[in-house]
Amino acid sequence: MEKNTAAILRYFEQINAIPRCSKDESRIRGWLQAWADAKGLDTRCDSAGNLMIRVPASPGCEKAPAVVIQGHMDMVCEKTPDSNHDFTKDGICSHMEGEWLTADRTTLGADNGIAIAYALALAEAPSLKHPPLELLFTVDEETGLNGVKEMAADLIAGKQLINLDSEDEGVFTIGCAGGVDTTIALNLHLEPLPAEDAWGRLSVGGLTGGHSGIDIHKQRANANKLLARALDHIERHIPARLVGLAGGTRHNAIARDANAVFVFQPSDGEAVRRLVLETEQTIKQEYGDREPALYIKVENESPTADKGLIVNDTRRAIALLLALPHGVAGVSMAIDGRVETSSNLATVTLEKGRMTVLSSQRSAIPSRLAEVTANVHAVAHLAGAEGRDGNQYPPWQPDISAPLLAQARTAYHDLYGREPVVQVIHAGLECA
Repeated sequence: MEKNTAAILRYFEQINAIPRCSKDESRIRGWLQAWADAKGLDTRCDSAGNLMIRVPASPGCEKAPAVVIQGHMDMVCEKTPDSNHDFTKDGICSHMEGEWLTADRTTLGADNGIAIAYALALAEAPSLKHPPLELLFTVDEETGLNGVKEMAADLIAGKQLINLDSEDEGVFTIGCAGGVDTTIALNLHLEPLPAEDAWGRLSVGGLTGGHSGIDIHKQRANANKLLARALDHIERHIPARLVGLAGGTRHNAIARDANAVFVFQPSDGEAVRRLVLETEQTIKQEYGDREPALYIKVENESPTADKGLIVNDTRRAIALLLALPHGVAGVSMAIDGRVETSSNLATVTLEKGRMTVLSSQRSAIPSRLAEVTANVHAVAHLAGAEGRDGNQYPPWQPDISAPLLAQARTAYHDLYGREPVVQVIHAGLECA
């Protein structure tokens, strides 16, 4: 293995040993401060928890303009249902599979631990001549770019910034979408459940999921939307009442799993199983090879409450999930193949008669972002629910003539003998 790559991976392994979910970055920040102190480097931390490490220029480069190397300290903490990993105290267990570094049933943490590893290896590479460097590591990126929103304006002095929160080698990102998250709250009526009612748990799972910006165009299934379809098919044929719902995990993830607890008359048990099987078969035909592990199943459930939704409000809850938009809402007229506007039905819960839904909208055009967000609010209003917007961030408009981009393209061509890909992405970035 090339020595620079080995140095990066050594740092990445050390970083991955430190738990660092969003809003829990104190340990990784402390480790980075200790690293800088051991090397005699100046550090500064702002009130939001963002950290800057200043690296002096190589001899002869002192008068060159400073460059900011930036990434975020937090990571998405996701695991498979069968994993016992505790993200509050366990480090990531990674291993090599051929040429790929992967993790044991958890997210790997390369987003964005690899940026930190790159920056540290860059700062200590003895043979590399570099200008003054400012290593900027932000907090709470994954839950809404919150660290950079609160960053002190004077934390960095450099006017050129290279963000290392990227996916693919040889791809330069020069723009991104803006976004808004909308939380919908719907209060529903409960009534006592007859003791003789049968209980079922409807589960949707085995889905590929993905990032709601980067993967939204791939037409992957959303577990919350499939759950609504399955519930609708049941409720249209037999009297059923919802007790609870849970689906999705976060605003920027396409939901992979969802489940519903509901009650029905014992004599309808066979009909419930048949209706669920019909739904599963239909949806499997629709998605085919895109979702090879998809399943929709119903199992017996032990009673967990003494009240459930009334029949009319069961229909209202299902209708809200059916009507809320999900997926690509528009493509760019200027860039072929680029998603311009989308929405993601991210999470849903129903507990004690209160249904809460999180929808995440994105667009490269502010007016279209406002439009798709208004659509979400309109559906909520028609259902008698309240919608509140939060976690807003602007689009980053591309500048194809930027001097830094020209320098980077030339350097890449000189190194690899080919042109890099220059792109605008549909996800939200701290650069915006």
